[in-house]
Amino acid sequence: MHTHPDIVEMRERYDRMGEQPTAQVTDGLMMVAGLYAAASAWIIGFADQTALATTNLICGLAVALLALALGSAYGRTHGLAFVAPLLGLWLIFSPWLVSGVETSTSMIWSHIIVGVVVCVLGLATAAMGTRLMDRSR
Repeated sequence: MHTHPDIVEMRERYDRMGEQPTAQVTDGLMMVAGLYAAASAWIIGFADQTALATTNLICGLAVALLALALGSAYGRTHGLAFVAPLLGLWLIFSPWLVSGVETSTSMIWSHIIVGVVVCVLGLATAAMGTRLMDRSR
């Protein structure tokens, strides 16, 4: 792909798409959701469950950094958009998959809501790039 004769034009097209208000709002909301996921152990009150708190911190920061990358250089990072829905799914199911976690109702709802938000926003971001590819053919 890096040797494609129209690579500069393709990147510029992706970057222009990334400058659209819809893309900016999507990336901004995904960054906020990632930061919330990273801090949720302390916000909701399950920081004493070290394994899940660490998982949330790492996953949340990954979502926030991914959103930052997509928002600042979509032309170079659009291929990573598929990672956000996967991280969203991990956030949804991690309370049951991480060993030694004692779940609470607030913890479960927090994970489900932030996971669904990250998953939906990630799918929207990936769809924007897919639509752009379809139009360029």
